[in-house]
Amino acid sequence: MRVTGLKINGIANPVGFSCETIRCSWQVEDFTDKYQKKARIEVALSQDFQELYYVKEGEELDSSGVKLELDVKPKTRYFFRITVTGTDGGMAVSQPGFFETGKGKEPWEAEFITTDKETFHPVFFRLFKLKQDIVSARLYVTGLGLYEAYINGEKAGNDYLAPFCNDYHHALQYQTYDVASLLREENKMEIMLGNGWYKGRLGYEGKEAVYGNRFFAIAELHVSYADGSTELVKTDEEWSYTGSDIEMSDIYDGEILNRLLWKDRENPVRPAKISHDLEKARLVERYSIPVFPKEEIPVKEVKKTKAGETVLDMGQNFAGFLEFTAELPKGTKVVLDFGEVLQQGNFYNGNYRTAKSQFIYVSAGKKEVVRPHFTFFGFRYVRVTGWAGEIKPEQFTGKVVYSDLERTGYIHTGHEKLNRLYENCIWGQKSNFLDMPTDCPQRDERLGWTGDAQIFAPTASYNMDTRAFYDKFLTDLRTEQKKWNGSIVNFIPNYQNTKGGSSVWGDAAVFIPNTLFDFYGDEEKALSYYPMMKDWVDYITREDKKNGERNLFHFGFHFGDWLAQDGVTPQSFKGGTDDYYIASVYYYASVNMVSKFANILGRLEEKAYYDRLSEKIKEAIFAEYFTPSGRLAIDTQTAYLIALRFQVYMDKEKLMESFQKRLEKDCYKIKGGFVGAPMLCYVLSENGMEKLAYDILLGEEFPSWLYCVNLGATTIWERWNSILEDGSISNTGMNSLNHYAYGAVIEFLYAQGAGIKACKPGFTKVVFSPKIDNRLRFLRASYQSVAGRWVSEWRIQKDGKVSMHFEVPFHRKAVVVLPDSGGKIMELEPGKHDITYSPTKDYLSAYDWDTRLCSYARDARAMKVLEEKLPTAARMIASGDAENLSLSLEKLKDMYFMGFTPEMVEAAAKELFKMKAEI
Repeated sequence: MRVTGLKINGIANPVGFSCETIRCSWQVEDFTDKYQKKARIEVALSQDFQELYYVKEGEELDSSGVKLELDVKPKTRYFFRITVTGTDGGMAVSQPGFFETGKGKEPWEAEFITTDKETFHPVFFRLFKLKQDIVSARLYVTGLGLYEAYINGEKAGNDYLAPFCNDYHHALQYQTYDVASLLREENKMEIMLGNGWYKGRLGYEGKEAVYGNRFFAIAELHVSYADGSTELVKTDEEWSYTGSDIEMSDIYDGEILNRLLWKDRENPVRPAKISHDLEKARLVERYSIPVFPKEEIPVKEVKKTKAGETVLDMGQNFAGFLEFTAELPKGTKVVLDFGEVLQQGNFYNGNYRTAKSQFIYVSAGKKEVVRPHFTFFGFRYVRVTGWAGEIKPEQFTGKVVYSDLERTGYIHTGHEKLNRLYENCIWGQKSNFLDMPTDCPQRDERLGWTGDAQIFAPTASYNMDTRAFYDKFLTDLRTEQKKWNGSIVNFIPNYQNTKGGSSVWGDAAVFIPNTLFDFYGDEEKALSYYPMMKDWVDYITREDKKNGERNLFHFGFHFGDWLAQDGVTPQSFKGGTDDYYIASVYYYASVNMVSKFANILGRLEEKAYYDRLSEKIKEAIFAEYFTPSGRLAIDTQTAYLIALRFQVYMDKEKLMESFQKRLEKDCYKIKGGFVGAPMLCYVLSENGMEKLAYDILLGEEFPSWLYCVNLGATTIWERWNSILEDGSISNTGMNSLNHYAYGAVIEFLYAQGAGIKACKPGFTKVVFSPKIDNRLRFLRASYQSVAGRWVSEWRIQKDGKVSMHFEVPFHRKAVVVLPDSGGKIMELEPGKHDITYSPTKDYLSAYDWDTRLCSYARDARAMKVLEEKLPTAARMIASGDAENLSLSLEKLKDMYFMGFTPEMVEAAAKELFKMKAEI
């Protein structure tokens, strides 16, 4: 037995975070005992645990999270460890973890310092001496817009783009760094500043200085000596500044690092100015988790384009920057331009719109490792201009920057294109989980759009531990919501200063907390999110009363089914599903979730109120959008999908019948946008149509997920046709090749394909109910939940049997529903379980009556049979017509007018159904 994975508030060894609430979690691995007898949490001020500061133990302590009732002091490191005893006598003690408080409510002695109104990027600095017997040293520091702190030339901490992005008018995060190893007897501390979100360009309108137009810094270095004495070095009038070598910095445009910037002009040392323009009351402990380069990518290939350009192909689209080793002649100007795709074999980044996305370096003639400091790029390709001599790929390294999220989910199948799609989803999340869930990392936007975040949250939470990351996002959303009387903004930072209020997007205030509770089961957090959830639905209710009290969300602007294929044209921003219908169904769903939380929190009167409101909304939807006989009057894929997902129907059988007809009319092609498409496969599978779900997921014709894979996508695209079949980009107005929203389909693979689905909050109990498809041959998935690691694997054997492998965490139970087993259900205890059985379905058969013609098109064996037995069907396939390709043999039997007879079709079917799938 091993106790691992210690976290405080979802963060491993947090330093400088708020500790108003302290929740400890851990994992138990390699166990022989199946159940816990008791657990013990010990907290101490030293790593040897000789004197205990706090102890909590008992049978009821759950590894998924235990609140510690600790009275913590500021600027203090606390060590903690977990001891778990099993029911059979086994015992394990974890390695120590720790958490360290920031300054808390302790007043700041330092002052904000700034410059005169200069046009350059400053470096503040101070020289100071220390004694040599340092025991500890902590730097509490922040700067605006962005900053990097250095001591004796070494960077403090590994954060990139600190202090990150939030409403700086409301709060300014400071960071805490252990800098003892950087200090000497004589020292120089520097704080280098860049524009960032605070004072640089922000948003696609090109607004500048949204939060301020001056640079600021504040810092306190607290040093403790062996003799018990302390020393404080703080920002004050003793600091000075000069201009840095950064000529320009901007989130969108990039950075110019000019080592000769001050060659021909004076760069005197100037005294720092004390500023009271920023209130120190704004300073708060960090709540952004660390952001830094978490991976490195080598150059895959150095290309010479048709236009004579030198382009580095990284082989993967990602967010971050390029670092390189330079030993170039003095005055050499190297320009790096970043792009996502080549066009006609040449460099291209027109889809970045006004974002220059450029890094420029001017050499002073010295050998150095070069990187930008205050920007990031979304890219796969880098055009290099001005390099002196031959470019060697090993001179450049891609630095992948994203928030410090632990990977928790893994999926691998026997279908390589599906595996690539899954990896594209992971890379989309890495690229856009940079302090906030952004829409894209490359163009002049990069905003925390609430709709995208809401849609992707379940998939994101399977892939990675999102507790602390989404908590930060929701904190920022709540800050904005309080300004707008309950309305939720469409994105943050809210540089437009507008109230938002769109459905689906605004529903992030309810859906994301609901996702977090389902995945992590934290009732303490549920309590903190409840006011935001409640205020959002109450805002809609109030606005409804102003608009006639129809119990519908039938007013205001809504994004609707954004970027769907069934709009006025396939390139339309909005799909064909009625905006107010979508809004009203989401209003209903959000009210139900608020009722759920009210029940969890014991607020029974409020639960009763929201239950009554829920019924009123449902009845209003029925009256407005359903016929008296119970048919949905809005005939689109997305309309049916959200009705099924949120159980808004009068007669489910009629709804399903109409939905199936709609899919047939659509030739089983994806028509939905950001609302409908992400849930399409999940809802189909949830309603007994898993084969169709896999058909759509594995489809390769436009529009489909694998269409993008076939065209070389390494991330998820914003549009289904971001790239056309000839390789040309379809539109430069709004076309990102690194958007994660459609990657939400991966939730289907975790929860339905692998069948890892929680039946209790926090995955403390799971129902394994995998959905098998022989085109995958096998599927293996694991999910490291807060309750432990769940594993589900199915594999079709060559003899037609199905083998299953499940892993249940320590102290947990699972229910298994074996697919095609005649309804066999089993209960599993902790440990590893292997099951092999003969299914009632023949998984070795490649085809059946429901197989559509498009599937035969990819199989030479099948096409040969059709050419011999049903030549008309073969010609229909060759036509490439979507309607033809959507037909099945079952449908062909009735198409006598095309020359088919049931006997002809059955003769072909007899041969086709003998064919075996590739297992």
